[in-house]
Parts: sequence; C-alpha cells; structure tokens
Amino acid sequence: MINDWKDRLNVVFSTNPDYEYEYHSEETEETLEPAKQRLTVRLDKKQRGGKKVTLVGGFVGSVDDLKNLGKDLKTKCGTGGNVKDGEILIQGDFRNKVLEYLSKEGYKVKISG
Repeated sequence: MINDWKDRLNVVFSTNPDYEYEYHSEETEETLEPAKQRLTVRLDKKQRGGKKVTLVGGFVGSVDDLKNLGKDLKTKCGTGGNVKDGEILIQGDFRNKVLEYLSKEGYKVKISG
C-alpha cells in the first residue's frame, strides 16, 4: 500500500476503526501494435497565427508510447512540436515525411483534410 499523504488530502476523519483509504491506481491503456493502429495525418493552421502544423491523431495506447512516437517524428522531421490531448503536433508542413515514416514503421495511415 502506498502511504502518500497527497493521495489522501480529501479524507479528513473516519469513525470506522476498520477504514482503509482506497488508492486509485491509474489504469494504463494497452498500446495496440502498429499494424492495428489507424492514424490520421492532417495540416492545420487555425488559431496559430497562420503558421502551419502537422497533426497526427487516432493513436490508441499509453501516453508514454505516444510521447515516444512524437519524439521520433520530431527527430525525423528535424523540427519542434509537442504531444497533448492525444495528438502529436509537429511544427510545419511535414505531412509527406510523417506519412512515409509511419507507413515504414507499420502503422495504417491516411491523410485527412
């Protein structure tokens, strides 16, 4: 049992002598293998001051695996970006490079938009 006081901040007092705090463990989502993933690649420039970004969505799996894929894509494209809200954001128009890399890695990819 984890004894971290930060996890018990909302529990003030219990009169039950047998009370045990229930720790919520985060369930990690299973990452599907690349052949079963259906990713979409699209170009977006809304609310970005006219700058273009390449968005990769549809990834099913853990956040760590998504971040690793994002890191690989940023390295391959030689540009910046980030991962948030289940999407990979690559700065610039790199649809073809991203599509080529993901296809080579075994992902099912299509360009949308």
